[in-house]
Amino acid sequence: MKFEGCFTAIVTPFKGSGVKPEVDWEAYIELVKFQDENKIHGIVACGTTGESPVLSHEEHEKVIEVTVENAKSIVIAGTGSNSTWEAIELTKAAEDVGAHASLQVCPYYNKPNQEGLFKHFSAIAESVDFPIILYNIPGRTAREIAPATMAKLKEEHSNIVGVKEATGKEEVWQKIREACGKDFLILSGNDGDTFKLMRDYDAKGVISVASNIIPKRMVDFVNLGLSKKFGEMEKENQKLAKLFEVLFIDVNPIPIK
Repeated sequence: MKFEGCFTAIVTPFKGSGVKPEVDWEAYIELVKFQDENKIHGIVACGTTGESPVLSHEEHEKVIEVTVENAKSIVIAGTGSNSTWEAIELTKAAEDVGAHASLQVCPYYNKPNQEGLFKHFSAIAESVDFPIILYNIPGRTAREIAPATMAKLKEEHSNIVGVKEATGKEEVWQKIREACGKDFLILSGNDGDTFKLMRDYDAKGVISVASNIIPKRMVDFVNLGLSKKFGEMEKENQKLAKLFEVLFIDVNPIPIK
C-alpha cells in the first residue's frame, strides 16, 4: 500500500460540557463521510488535531474502529505514547480493527535520548505486522527523532516506512532524505511546508489540518505535486498561504474547530 496524497488529520468532535465531554459519534461519522465525498486519500484518526491525549483508552480505540468502519480511504491510526507499553497496546488494537498503518509520535515529556527512542520504536514495530510512520514534532514533544535514528529504525524494521515531518526545518528535511534514502516516505506535517517538501525533498503528501474544511482543494493541491506540476502547485500554495497561517493563529486544533 502506498501512503501518498492528502491525509486529513481529522478533528474529534465533542458534545456536552464540563471537564469530560463525550465524543459526538454522529458528528464524527458525518465528518468522515465528508472527507470521503471529497476523495480524500486518507484519514489520520487520533492525531494531534484529533486531541488523542484527552481521550480515554476506550474512546481512543473506538474512534479508530469507527473510522475504519465508515471510511472508504486509507486509515492511519495515531497510537503513539510516551509510555512504550501503552503505545504497543493502542497499536495492536488499531491493527486488530483494520487500520492500515500507525502514526507514532516521538515520546513526549520523558525526553529520551536517541538510544531510548530507538528502543521505544523498535518495541512497537516488533509487536505488530502493519506499517508504522514516525511522527517528528519537537514543538509538541520537546524531543526530536534524529535522522540517523530514523535510518537505523528503517534498516532494522521493515515495517517502519516513513515519517510525518513537522520540525519546519529545511536542514532536517535534507538530513532525513540523505540518511534514509529515496525509498523512505516523508509526509509533510505542516500544510505550509507541503509545497517545498514535495518539490525539493520528494515528500509524497501531507497530513493536513486544512483539509478538514477544504478537502477537495487540498487533494487537488497535493495531486499537482504528485504529478510533478510544481509551477501550478506553487501558484496554488500562494493562494492557500493565508489560510494555512490563519489555522495556526492559536494552538491547533482551536482554529480549525
